[in-house]
Amino acid sequence: MEIIRYAELKPVPWRNGGGVTRELARFPQASGQGAAAGDAWDWRVSIAEVSRAGAFSRFAGMERVLTVVDGELLVLTVDGAEHPLEKYRPYRFSGDADAAGALPTGDIRDLNVITRTGAFKGYTSIIELSKKRAHPVFAGQFGVLLQGQASAGVPGAPDAHAAAGGPAAPGGPEVSAGPEVSGDPGEAPQALERYDAVVGSDTRTPEILGRGFLAVVSIDPV
Repeated sequence: MEIIRYAELKPVPWRNGGGVTRELARFPQASGQGAAAGDAWDWRVSIAEVSRAGAFSRFAGMERVLTVVDGELLVLTVDGAEHPLEKYRPYRFSGDADAAGALPTGDIRDLNVITRTGAFKGYTSIIELSKKRAHPVFAGQFGVLLQGQASAGVPGAPDAHAAAGGPAAPGGPEVSAGPEVSGDPGEAPQALERYDAVVGSDTRTPEILGRGFLAVVSIDPV
């Protein structure tokens, strides 16, 4: 089981100074400084902190799904049309569009899923977690804890999810979290902090239990 810890991610300032972005994952992985600084990837999942109104960066040949995950409202203008985006309401738009954001109720955080058109398609769903029914995260998915307390474990571990009060990454489309071990009994639950991301798998499928809200990001090859 692989968990991407949000607290360990490096914030990268926007070019216009309006906020910072923390990248949860991308495919393919950056190779060298030039690739890391540019758009040499086919999909990316990130969380941005927006502290000032202004233009959004263009992502030519890409499609974006943006979801406000903290704060009340982002007013997004896309090619001249205004779209009020409330918390937990995903919105899809072209990365080629002329886009800008306004913050009528103050700073926000947003979850961004950006995919290369014709290669991958990204989706974001917001679900309410349960302490009685675990939510699985399959290959090609991330489970991102947005609010509340939750834990993630692989079924079969002793006392799996016993501590729940608090869930493997798509990389063409699955990124392996390590070698598979035949007969492995599972993995004990690990507590999740806010914005931690659980990487999905079809062979050792992690499950998330808790109370709060989870973003399920799915990236499907076209």
